[in-house]
Amino acid sequence: AATMPRTMLTDTAWKHIKLILKESGRIYNKYEHRNTLEGILYRMRTGVQWRDLPSEFGIWNTVYRRFNLWSKKGILEKLFLYLTTENDPEWLFIDGSIVKAHQDSSGASSDNDEAIGKSRGGNSTKIHLAVDSNGFPVYFELSGGQVNDIVHAESLVAASPKAEYVVADKGYDSDKFRAVIEQKGSRQNIPRKLNSKKGNNDMDWCLYKYRHLVENAFLKIKKYRAVATRYDKLARNYFSTVALAFVMMWLPMYC
Repeated sequence: AATMPRTMLTDTAWKHIKLILKESGRIYNKYEHRNTLEGILYRMRTGVQWRDLPSEFGIWNTVYRRFNLWSKKGILEKLFLYLTTENDPEWLFIDGSIVKAHQDSSGASSDNDEAIGKSRGGNSTKIHLAVDSNGFPVYFELSGGQVNDIVHAESLVAASPKAEYVVADKGYDSDKFRAVIEQKGSRQNIPRKLNSKKGNNDMDWCLYKYRHLVENAFLKIKKYRAVATRYDKLARNYFSTVALAFVMMWLPMYC
């Protein structure tokens, strides 16, 4: 007999998700919603095409349509943002990571660039991420892979909880960005480039070492194949997939 595909939600995790969805004014109390979410998680984990979803999760087209609808309504992003309210904002670490865009992801019938950029390595998308003192994601944005990290630096800090320190690598070395951090009432811990006259005497190198927390967050979500490679044509749908991966990072804190 065929065995049920591996699922990812514990009863406790589903109870929390259900509660959050209910509080956000959307009542999802039916068993099939849990099964649909498991189907979405299975696709995120394995990277299979929607039409290849095991039938145990329901008709693939129904699961895809539900995902598309939740994506359109920003439900998976709301779920992520709700969970981030438990953050520890003493330190904020920011960084960007490039994801290869699969050939299936190009050619969306849209006038937007859909956060896919062409670079030497082919089509790619970049995730710009901010994590808290414990390495939990608090905010992220997408862009084409060719976009410089500094372009999204200000909006990352603006949308994240106020931190005592903002820590980033020298790709974020910019006087304008340092001023933005200080205007928010935070202190910056960003090394200056080698050609800088000011030098790095003000750097807290011990704190800087903890920057691996943001890199670890990227490693955790890239274990999911539909995050590590972008298959979604629409930026909105890839954004929802990444948000769901971050939800799975946060959930154990609540269970």
